[in-house]
This record gives sequence, structure tokens and C-alpha cells, in this order.
Amino acid sequence: MEQIIGRNSEYVIFDTYTHSGKSEFIALYGRRRIGKTFLVKKYFGERFDFYTTGVIGGKKSEQMAAFYTSLKASGYKGAKPKNWMEAFGILGTLLDTQTHNGRLVVFIDEMPCFDTQHSDFINAVDFFWNSKGSTMDNLFFIVCGSATSWMINNIVNNKGGLHNRITHELHLKPFDLYQTELYAKSKNSNWSRLSIMQLYAAIGGVPYYLSLVDFNKSVTENIDYLFFSEDAPLSTEYKRLFGSLFKSPENYLGIIKALTDNKSGLTRKQIAEKLKLPNNGHLSDMLENLVQCDFIRRYNNGLNTSKGIYQLIDFYTLFYNQFCIKRTTDTHFWSNHLNQPMMNTWFGLGYERICAYHIKQVLYAMRVDRIAHEYYSWRSKKSNPAVQIDIIIDRADNVVNIAEIKYSQAEYTLSAEEYGKIMYRLETFIKESKTKKGVQPMLITTFGVRPNGFSGISNTTVTLDDLFQQL
Repeated sequence: MEQIIGRNSEYVIFDTYTHSGKSEFIALYGRRRIGKTFLVKKYFGERFDFYTTGVIGGKKSEQMAAFYTSLKASGYKGAKPKNWMEAFGILGTLLDTQTHNGRLVVFIDEMPCFDTQHSDFINAVDFFWNSKGSTMDNLFFIVCGSATSWMINNIVNNKGGLHNRITHELHLKPFDLYQTELYAKSKNSNWSRLSIMQLYAAIGGVPYYLSLVDFNKSVTENIDYLFFSEDAPLSTEYKRLFGSLFKSPENYLGIIKALTDNKSGLTRKQIAEKLKLPNNGHLSDMLENLVQCDFIRRYNNGLNTSKGIYQLIDFYTLFYNQFCIKRTTDTHFWSNHLNQPMMNTWFGLGYERICAYHIKQVLYAMRVDRIAHEYYSWRSKKSNPAVQIDIIIDRADNVVNIAEIKYSQAEYTLSAEEYGKIMYRLETFIKESKTKKGVQPMLITTFGVRPNGFSGISNTTVTLDDLFQQL
């Protein structure tokens, strides 16, 4: 039987909540395929007093039929409820009939599906919790959904009767490199960390995607299988992914495409102009929804927090849009480009994103994680050629570190040309930011830096191994 890998901290959290001695209302959310249902079922051993799941894309009648079937599975013998208020009233009565002394566990999976138009589903959940659930001292009420924005807007940040009723929220995120390595080892993999990093650059740390990997084969063979083979498992995932999260995914896909074409990111105004959309609150809501679902990030251009830049960070989405959208007929596309510039450029960009995603590990390796700091990205408004810096660490000890990220399959050799580029970026930043702090370049490489006449530019070097640190 498959075991939970890499979710020890979530297990500890569940243990704490389970033994709290009071009623708990837990909202669990995270993007599709991240393992939310698997986590809950493994922790509780599928011993639920009531379990139901919404029907993705289902009508109100289908959602009610699914809930009714679950009520019957829990012992209900009456007629089908006419509405959600009646359905949750029946659930409350069922819980009163339970005779065991332990926690009463209610798990509603894919909850956003139940909230069809004019269904009054949320009002029924509100009434159930406030009139019944919160009065019990042994109820563990878990609601879960992949439509992260719906979960946050309707459950976590509800402005009505559920306002401040959630006792805990848990955002389940993709695996980091440490957790991904744990998963690989659980499959008896002997992959190197470079191989794990290369796979991560294509599919990220999504557990379901990792479950499709054959660790007895190479990274190249797996990418060919997952994306380019006949009936490739991840070739049809893209539209399903967004279709399951958003009722009208077209504009979301447009935003993703615009950000794919501009790897350093775009402002909200630039996105509106490219897509010919009104630059209003609706666009802001869509961008925030994509942030909450871990597809994009909003970063500040320096310490200026008023003008955010949005950047695509989901590894699978990036890879799919870069290589699969053209629908190549070459079933060995990745193998046939092995070690060619296209592939090396991709891994280089992927490593930059991986470093940004593992910023906590970078800070820990630098031994500055306990020093007050801000980290951000920055791009010049004046320089030609343009300067873009993915990671700047602005420290309270009067130092600013500018990270230079270099991907290679061996020790990195810093050339005179690259040395000059680093110095140009450094000088541009100092001039435009007008910082009074000491500005120091640092290198993040895969296997360290080969000593030569230029390697002394940085006193600090972070390597790929440092990114695998458990934090």
C-alpha cells in the first residue's frame, strides 16, 4: 500500500488539531493533483463518520444525488433531501446517532463543486456549522477543494455567517526538492540530484505527476513518455487542470500565455493591454486567483510595493507552453534534443526558477536566515541592455546580496565576459536603487565554481545540494 511521503509537517498539524479537545473546522486547499484527498484518507485510514465528494462539472441535481448517496452510506434510510438546508440537517441528525467515543470525522471533498448557481449551498454549510457543528466538542469537520480561490473567498474569508468560523486553514503546496528526493528514494531510485532537479524543472513537485515517473529510466526517457509519447499522460492535463479550477478558464489561459511569452513577468497594466481586457478589479481577482493556486507569483520591483510584477512559476505549465503547445509529432522530442542549446537553455531558466522557489534554503545556506531581510526581484527601468535580477537579498546588517544563478553539469567556470556582465548589473542596480548599503554579488551554481582569476567576485556560493536542505 502506498505511503505518505514528504508530508510529515501536515501529519503533525493534524495530530495537534485532532487532540485539541474541541470542535475543529479545517479548510484544506491546494492545486489539483497535489494530494489533498490522499493525505486526509491516509491520516484517518478512511475511517469517516461521513464522507462525500463533489462531482466536477456536475449539475445541482447530480451534486445532491452524490451527497444523498453518501448519507445512505452513513446509515440514512429516509427520502432524498429537497435542498441543501435539509441535507445538512440530516447530516446533523446522523452525527447524533454515532455511538463511538472518539472524534466524529466529517470530510467533504471537492466542496466547490457543490456550490452550483442559486443552490444556497454556502448558507446551508453556514447554518450547519453555527447551529450544530460548533456546539459539539468532538467534531472534526474537514472541507477540501482544488478550486483554491473558491475555498479562500467562500470559506476562509467568508464575509457572512462563516466569517472567522474556520478554526484552521491548511494550504497544501507542491513538494520542494527535499520532498521530491524523498519520493524518489521511496521508489528505490538511484537518480542524482542533478537528475531530480532536471525532472523538477519540467513537472515541479506535484505528487501525482511524480507518481507517473519510472525511476528506473532516465529523466529524458520520462519526459518523452510524459509529454511526447502517444497518449502521453500529461499532454491532456493542461486544459483539464484549468477547466477543473475555473468555471470560465479562457481568460485565465490567456494570462498564462502572456506570462509564458514574457518570462521575467508583466505588470497588471501590461497584461490588460496584451489581452485587451479592462484593467479593473475583475482582472485583479483573476490574477489573485492564479497566485492562490500557485501558478503565478506577484513580486515587487525592488522595495516598491505599489507596482507588482506577475510571473509564471508553475513548472508543468511553463514546460507545456514552451514545448507541447505546438503539438510535435516527434514522440522522442526530448531525447532528440539531448544536450542541444534549446535543452540547456531550458534547464538554465528552470534552475533560476527553482532557486527562487527555494529561497529559504538559499538564505539558510548563506547563514543569513536569522538576520532581518527582504528578498525581491528587480529590473531596471533605464538600462540598455536591460538588466533583470531574479533574487536580491536586502539585509538589515547593511548588506545587499545580488544573486547570479548559473546552471551547468559540472563546476561553473566564470569567464571574463560573464564577469563583465555581473559587474554591469551590479553597477546598474547601485545607480538606479541609490542604495547606501554595501552591494555584494553571490553565486548560486549547481556544482560550485572552478577557481580562476574571476571566481573571487563572490565570497558566497550556494550549490544545488544546498537547495535539498530540509527546512
